[in-house]
Amino acid sequence: MANSRFPSRETVERVRKMYPKGTRVELIHMDDPYSRLKPGDKGTVRLVDDTGTVFVDWDCGSGLGIVYDVDRVRKL
Repeated sequence: MANSRFPSRETVERVRKMYPKGTRVELIHMDDPYSRLKPGDKGTVRLVDDTGTVFVDWDCGSGLGIVYDVDRVRKL
């Protein structure tokens, strides 16, 4: 039985295709009150893990991931 808190394998594969390693992104929204990232920050995708989290090497030095269906980025 699949854990409903995580996206399906098909969804994770779709996210991986949308955000391959090296894709440049811009932060739209992050639901993390402790993050110093702000809308407009830019970075480069490092990887997408098995939960669909898109890990980004942000230009400001952060390495925080974008959580599937919670945070938002757009491709540049």
